[in-house]
Amino acid sequence: MDAANLHTVRHDSSRPPQSRASAKEAAVQMEATFLAEMLKSAGFGSARKSFGGGAGEDQFSSMLVREQALQITRAGGIGLTEILLQGLVADHEG
Repeated sequence: MDAANLHTVRHDSSRPPQSRASAKEAAVQMEATFLAEMLKSAGFGSARKSFGGGAGEDQFSSMLVREQALQITRAGGIGLTEILLQGLVADHEG
């Protein structure tokens, strides 16, 4: 799909407008995803060598990191949510 068609699809007026609340939740989820990847890169969620939780810890560590990232985001995060929200709203309006 070329850029002209993408622009037309993105600004299709036949679709119902996205509410600000759902746009904010999408922005929160995007920031949480970004933070989860950053936390994983920093070593959060990796199994400890001593007194670790074994296979269960390995299986559920990604969910723990994701929830920690979501809580960080909901507590104010790094400011990415507001930037993403402005982009989503501006994209929809313009």
